[in-house]
Amino acid sequence: MFWTIAVILIILWVLGLVSSYTMGGFIHILLVIAIVVVLIRIISGRKPL
Repeated sequence: MFWTIAVILIILWVLGLVSSYTMGGFIHILLVIAIVVVLIRIISGRKPL
């Protein structure tokens, strides 16, 4: 479940970067959440990717 959430958040972040309209801080919050989710998976001993 964490992996799915991380992938969705990263995709939304990338779409925000390439689109002409970005939602400002919201995209960066999504990136931070995605990184935190991956770090939680690493810390819990699961394969991060």
